[in-house]
Amino acid sequence: MPSVLNLNPTRLPTKPPAFPVDGHLLMVLPRAAASLKNPDIRTPILRSDQEGYYLEMRVEVDPSETSEVSVIRRVPLENLSAEEWEDLKVQYAKLDLQACTDQGVSKGLEKIQDRKIQRLFMALLTFLNPRQVSIVLHLYKLAAQQGNGPIVSFRSNDLLESLGYTRTKDGGFASKLRSQFNRDLVALHRTELVMAQSLHKGNQVGAKVIIKSVLRIKDYEIDNVPRDFDLAKAADYTYELADAYTVSLEFFDGPARTGDYVLFAGDLDISQKLGGNAKSDYKTKLLVYLASRMKWDALREGEYLIISKQYLFKNLDLLGSNSSRNNQIFWRTVEELRQEGYILGAQEILGKKKASSIQFQINSERLFCH
Repeated sequence: MPSVLNLNPTRLPTKPPAFPVDGHLLMVLPRAAASLKNPDIRTPILRSDQEGYYLEMRVEVDPSETSEVSVIRRVPLENLSAEEWEDLKVQYAKLDLQACTDQGVSKGLEKIQDRKIQRLFMALLTFLNPRQVSIVLHLYKLAAQQGNGPIVSFRSNDLLESLGYTRTKDGGFASKLRSQFNRDLVALHRTELVMAQSLHKGNQVGAKVIIKSVLRIKDYEIDNVPRDFDLAKAADYTYELADAYTVSLEFFDGPARTGDYVLFAGDLDISQKLGGNAKSDYKTKLLVYLASRMKWDALREGEYLIISKQYLFKNLDLLGSNSSRNNQIFWRTVEELRQEGYILGAQEILGKKKASSIQFQINSERLFCH
């Protein structure tokens, strides 16, 4: 009897292909995203020069740690009159940084009545929180799928759905979520990162200063033409969102140009926890920090990464005095990454003077440095 050929075999689901994220971006991302509690953060300042007015914060470098860079994040304050500049200085004096650190950023901004200025400070103080980092990673994934280099186009509702938010009965999303998403995009668009890069000229060592935004909004679309929508006004005052955006990923070099990237698993989960706060998303913080260190440090035996526990906790914002709680959060986060396959295991190694390090075994099938 002839064998029977199954013309409709059951197909196993295929995993989405891995996507590259620019290596230079990953190297500076944890520093650019440092929170107010990070000991390397300096007080935000207002600064003016011949080029204009700026609101900026500096993240200093620890000279004992070779995988850190000094970064300034700043917001250029465009089209300010002298009167508006003086008013901004009055509002700046009402900023309560201690309350921001101890009770939350919203609490520290309560005395600032001008909504635009309040949101401006909020954007700078919470820049590159894990939600915004998740958005950036997703845009790199879309860049790989769309094949237009650094230019990425997307529908707002599609990205909100990828973030795990629930649609309303009319198929849209709550105005609070839409407003938050537009403010995230505008913050990523207009907050500049200022970094110095060593430059060798003959026998001398100088520095090249690089100024980049994480992304730049190129254009946006409104489905209902009579609708009045202004990008900056929406970010500063209202609760609106454009229906579609086209952005340029400013750090994008691409593997074809430099070969400097980290490959992330194509099924990377960027969904936000229901009722969760972005600052408590330790999983995203740790994943990005491991990717960053893979660019700074050579993996040992091809898969092992050893990192000081002190620097891990600093970059995860585990800075409180409750060491037991910090340890619980850390190892719970490690377990999350292990369950998702990014690491195969981790163990604590006691060094000199009781200084601990963590050895991670990286799964190169889900996180690969090139």
